[in-house]
Amino acid sequence: MNNQFNIQPLSRFVTGESASIRRPREIASFSYDDAHIFHLDERSLRYYYPPTIGADLSKGFDKFQQLDDTADDHLDSLLKTLVDLEQRTGEKCQADVITWRGMMTKIMATPFDLFNGKSIVGYKFETLSLLPTPWADTSRDYIESREDLVVNNHAQYCSVVRTGIGKSRLILGGEVDARHSLSTQLVWDAKPTRADDPINWVELKTAATPLSDRDILKYERKLLKFWIQSFLLGVPKIIVGFRSKDGILQSLEELETNQIPRLVKQKGKGSWDGNLCINFTAAFLDCRCFAIPRCDRSHGLYID
Repeated sequence: MNNQFNIQPLSRFVTGESASIRRPREIASFSYDDAHIFHLDERSLRYYYPPTIGADLSKGFDKFQQLDDTADDHLDSLLKTLVDLEQRTGEKCQADVITWRGMMTKIMATPFDLFNGKSIVGYKFETLSLLPTPWADTSRDYIESREDLVVNNHAQYCSVVRTGIGKSRLILGGEVDARHSLSTQLVWDAKPTRADDPINWVELKTAATPLSDRDILKYERKLLKFWIQSFLLGVPKIIVGFRSKDGILQSLEELETNQIPRLVKQKGKGSWDGNLCINFTAAFLDCRCFAIPRCDRSHGLYID
């Protein structure tokens, strides 16, 4: 059996229709608190409220409480959550692949070889944009003092979703930034009563304000990662904070996740193709599941 998966030629992932995809549906969740201690609850869930334009995203850099993630515990926590879910429901979590969103993001981005970490300004933007409770329940003093809060990336709310790409059934875990807390049409700060309905999550991102064609191309390439991360967990909206070279927040842009590939193809420079990423991932997962010795699809594949 050939256990190698050839990436080239990429053209074979372009032809034909896109591989089938299953809309992600949250089946469980867990949290890390401010000390990064694991909890089977929603205590670290946050709510989006627009930050102040002109805020300094580099303020407080010297006080940043950064998580030491050398011993990454996300997969362990994901499996603990699934064990708890199985015990509560009495049903097995059927899947071909169980992994963390970051790993799937790397796989999907492989054809275009893009993957970048988050910087201090990204965490600062999140601090400026998040509330501990829905907007109506948060004091004005807290909202107006967010720029002075110490940035801490220990606390995380993590969603566990069931989804699928091509023939492969997936269970993915990933950090979710917030629920949208403001809307004139929908109650964004509450989960839907029906478990199958999508949740109005928001992903928060930062980028330098594009000042040239080169900057625009760079931003378009960053959109690939933005799109993949939100696509995998079923996050419908991405809010991008554009900053100056000095780290000053200059503007906000709201993007609908499912529209990003079309915008890149029709109005951008076409530096990546969403359908190619989906087809590539479907082929990789299909090959990978069958290539593991003595492993059939009833046992699944855990990717760390």
